[in-house]
Amino acid sequence: MLTRRDKVLLAMLAAALLGILLVMALLGWYLWRESVVAEEARLGRLASHLGEQTEQAIVDASDLLDHLNRLEAVPCSPEHLDALQEAAIVRPHVRAIGYWQATERQCGVGFIQGLPLKPPQASRIYDTGVIAWWPGPDTAVGGVELFLIRFGEYDLAIDPWLVINPGLLAEQKVELWVEGMSMAVHPPGAGLPPPTELTPGLTVDRANKLILARFSLGTLFPIDIVAMQPLGLFWHRYFPTLIGAGLLGMLLAVLWLFVVLHYSRHHLSLLAELRDAIGGGQLSVVYQPIVDLSSGCCVGAEALARWRRDNGEAIGPDVFVPMAEESGQATDLTLAVLRVVLAELGDLLRSDPNLVINLNLSGGDLASPRFSQALTRMLQTAKVAPASIKLEITECSLLNTSHVSKHISSLRALGHRIAIDDFGTGYSSLVYLENLELDTLKIDKTFVDAIESHAVTSSVIGHIIEMASSLRLDIVAEGIESAHQARWLLEQRVAFGQGYHFSRPLTAEHFRHWCDKGTGAAAIT
Repeated sequence: MLTRRDKVLLAMLAAALLGILLVMALLGWYLWRESVVAEEARLGRLASHLGEQTEQAIVDASDLLDHLNRLEAVPCSPEHLDALQEAAIVRPHVRAIGYWQATERQCGVGFIQGLPLKPPQASRIYDTGVIAWWPGPDTAVGGVELFLIRFGEYDLAIDPWLVINPGLLAEQKVELWVEGMSMAVHPPGAGLPPPTELTPGLTVDRANKLILARFSLGTLFPIDIVAMQPLGLFWHRYFPTLIGAGLLGMLLAVLWLFVVLHYSRHHLSLLAELRDAIGGGQLSVVYQPIVDLSSGCCVGAEALARWRRDNGEAIGPDVFVPMAEESGQATDLTLAVLRVVLAELGDLLRSDPNLVINLNLSGGDLASPRFSQALTRMLQTAKVAPASIKLEITECSLLNTSHVSKHISSLRALGHRIAIDDFGTGYSSLVYLENLELDTLKIDKTFVDAIESHAVTSSVIGHIIEMASSLRLDIVAEGIESAHQARWLLEQRVAFGQGYHFSRPLTAEHFRHWCDKGTGAAAIT
């Protein structure tokens, strides 16, 4: 059977592993997302560059044709051919320029001079009179499919391969589409899907291990760029980022393990020290006086546990009480507090039967036969009447403990009075309280703070007082910090109160002295 320490260690180990997996998953997701975004941006820049080059080449070709049609040189004369040659030389993508009369090519310059280049059907005929033939088998010369454009008496043969500038593409497969028709593809015969089969942006085809991208450019011409590359090339491009993220992930995992192990060591050490403190009688108790608001006399106190470690560090109840409850030491903690109370104030309780010390219980205490048996035994040994120890339970204890009414009845049968603590912060209702045998209702400090304010809680306190009065319960107001709060509560027939207005929590010696001086009465008046 696993010990509690083993369970804590396993829980911490599970938390550490879960944290590492979470960190690595988040890093993996972040790496993938950033890599995809970066690759999409890279391909977008490439597409824009190719689209701009293509558009510029088409516009330049149109302007050149317009310029050639205005030449005054004698057609096909040396001067005419020199002008054509000069225009072709400064444009590396222009393979040929030809001069036509009607349907016959009269002369030309470039690599294909003398060839008529008369495809059977034009791809586009524009209103401006420009005629264009997209690259295809009918425009091929020497294995190169050319883009042909004619206007007036001149035509141009453009090598779209040189428009794309393959040197920019490396291992990238790219196809350029203009007006819904393929203009150029790199490398030839790459077999890329048409733009209509792809969604805009980046697409990851894991089944075929490919990265596909489509970009549509808002230029003068409808231009689409389709790019494709192996998924392996994508990862290779971002391998340095992957390595960096992996190292960062390992660093974060190490840091997380350090934090978890440090916390585990501290928690287990603290838990072990708490167990020793409870078993070794190292806990101390301070007493928060409770006074009669009408007379100012001390009628008792609430016992509050305090713990100071061996190194002098004070651990607050908000830390060690939940720790005791989670580790199954809540009842031992309660009994340890009672043991200190009886040792420090046992003689006072025996001599003054009207003085009452309130002992806070957990939900586990309420349902524990061991607690009630130990409580009875300790009081009998100390010869202190059960009525001198009032048991405080919280609303949460009432709601979360089964057979609550039965346990409360059995404790009252032993002679103890029962108080519900911090009332108003939970979910108890009048109907619920009517079914329980309670003696005292303690109003939470939150509602006392709202007295004579415009806060919503300021009106609630009146309803709480009315509820308690209808059930004939004694009322204790907690957290009283001013005289006007004490007077207001007294006017509302609240009998008892506690708070810094009367006294801070006191040691047993100072509590005795405080009660003897009657400080509470002076504070109210």
